[in-house]
Amino acid sequence: MQLRLDQLASHLQKGLRPLYTVWGDEPLLLQEACDGLRAAARSAGYSERQVHAVSGAHFNWSALLGASQAMSLFADRQLVEIRIPSGKPGKEGSEALQRYCETLCDDVMTIVQLPRLDRQQQQSAWFSALDAAGVTLRVDPVERHALPQWIAQRLSAQGQRVQGGEAGQRTLAFFADRVEGNLLAAHQEIQKLALLHPAGELSFEQVEAAVLNVARYDVFKLGEAVLAGQVTRALRMLDGLRAEGEAAVLVHWTLAEDVRALKRVHDAMNAGRPLPLALREARVWGQKERLFERALPLFTEPALDALLHATQVCDGLVKGLKHPDWPLEPWDGLKRLLLMVLQSTSAPPAARRGGRAVVVPRLALQG
Repeated sequence: MQLRLDQLASHLQKGLRPLYTVWGDEPLLLQEACDGLRAAARSAGYSERQVHAVSGAHFNWSALLGASQAMSLFADRQLVEIRIPSGKPGKEGSEALQRYCETLCDDVMTIVQLPRLDRQQQQSAWFSALDAAGVTLRVDPVERHALPQWIAQRLSAQGQRVQGGEAGQRTLAFFADRVEGNLLAAHQEIQKLALLHPAGELSFEQVEAAVLNVARYDVFKLGEAVLAGQVTRALRMLDGLRAEGEAAVLVHWTLAEDVRALKRVHDAMNAGRPLPLALREARVWGQKERLFERALPLFTEPALDALLHATQVCDGLVKGLKHPDWPLEPWDGLKRLLLMVLQSTSAPPAARRGGRAVVVPRLALQG
């Protein structure tokens, strides 16, 4: 049985299952989900707790199987937590988890904590056994577009709110920009507002004065921002990655991979392949599929050829090779490459009005 995070509270009101598997890569939400399960377990009489952390290849799986079946001397019911930080229990652990799922009982409630799992791990025998035997709760990160609403809900839970209308949306957007990619810090900033100001409406000035810039940027999200044509966000992310000490070569690889994929899909469509097939052949999946569908019509073949050449030049820059027409500093070169891609993705192609072409303003290319 699979649950979304927002379904957990209503599920717990209906009773507990013997096994819960919680997995994902967002620490705050993972912790809150497990805290909710622990609280529900205590209320239901699971008064003894065992915690088993699987680290390394020498974990004693036999001891775990034995402990879960042993009756407690001090409590009628017990809570067992199995934490696998690597998400890889190994061959022995895989067999042990499958046996564990076959011997569940009502007097023992088990919480299995896992990190984010790839497709192969999700299709493994041990994870399939966990999924079939109990409740699986996937914890996904809060994406940037959903972050303002998430902040508003958290503020509402502590009796606070932003102004209505456009002013409130501006406040939430500012808040989201300050905490993007760092949900735990976002939670702390929201709690800080509860300490600084009473319940009720918060002004933009109050939020601006209180909320620190604690954003943390993911290099792979940078590519999504560029494909979506989000100029301000993409430039802010590039500056943030530079300040955080991210490797310039990784940032270049991310941008170059998207350019190469755009070129492959564009060529495949010119050869007569339908878009879904061209995307699969270029290994474009998930969120990027929608972004590519949006971005592809905005690129001409000469523009893609120019971008491919720019990625090659920029590759040399991040590896210490100079180019007479490009900046000496690798990060300045990356900014120029970023702006070149954004020139196409940030605005639609020339529109037509009354039968004549209307030129859409584009970004000024910064050298």
